[in-house]
Amino acid sequence: MAEQILCPLPGTFYRKPSPDEPAFKEVGDSVAEGDVIGLVEVMKTFNEVKADKAGTISAFLADNEEAVMAGQPLVDLG
Repeated sequence: MAEQILCPLPGTFYRKPSPDEPAFKEVGDSVAEGDVIGLVEVMKTFNEVKADKAGTISAFLADNEEAVMAGQPLVDLG
C-alpha cells in the first residue's frame, strides 16, 4: 500500500499559496519530510500541510479548493 499524507484538520484544501502562483507540488515531484504540499484554510486562517515522510507524489487525492476532513488522505507517495 502506498504511503499517504493525511489532512491535519478540517477545512478547505489549497494546492497553491495564492491563485496566481504555481502549486506547491505536482504529481511526480519528490518531497522531503517537512516540505509544504498545500494549505488548509479554516475560518480565514491558512495552515501549512507538511509532508511527514519523504517520497515522490504519485497522486493528489483532494482537488484544489476541495472541502476536506481531518485524517482524510490528501496525497499518495510512491
